[in-house]
Amino acid sequence: MIRLYGIPNCDSCRKARQWLANAGIDHEWVDLRQDGVSRERLEQWRDALGDAALLNKRSKTWRDFDSDERARAENDPVPVLVEHPTLIKRPILETATDTLAGFAANRYEAALAGAD
Repeated sequence: MIRLYGIPNCDSCRKARQWLANAGIDHEWVDLRQDGVSRERLEQWRDALGDAALLNKRSKTWRDFDSDERARAENDPVPVLVEHPTLIKRPILETATDTLAGFAANRYEAALAGAD
């Protein structure tokens, strides 16, 4: 099953969802703001992507953090991301074999080649 994690009002998430729909690729949408994300899943993403690719330092949440909160997030992002899922770089695309952060049509095409 292909899953796409994000928030509905995110432009990159909208582009990814539209790309998947236009490509006829069935997927499950997970709203990070509404549904949240488990610590276990975040650890999996961290292993696959690394901290830098997972932590969205361009988000409003990051800009609203004080220096102590930013240091805490940089030191160990997983607990902070559980509390503030809008701080996750999005969208996150999960396939059976790959995890991608952000949207780029060419990366999605490569990761989903042959997906039904």
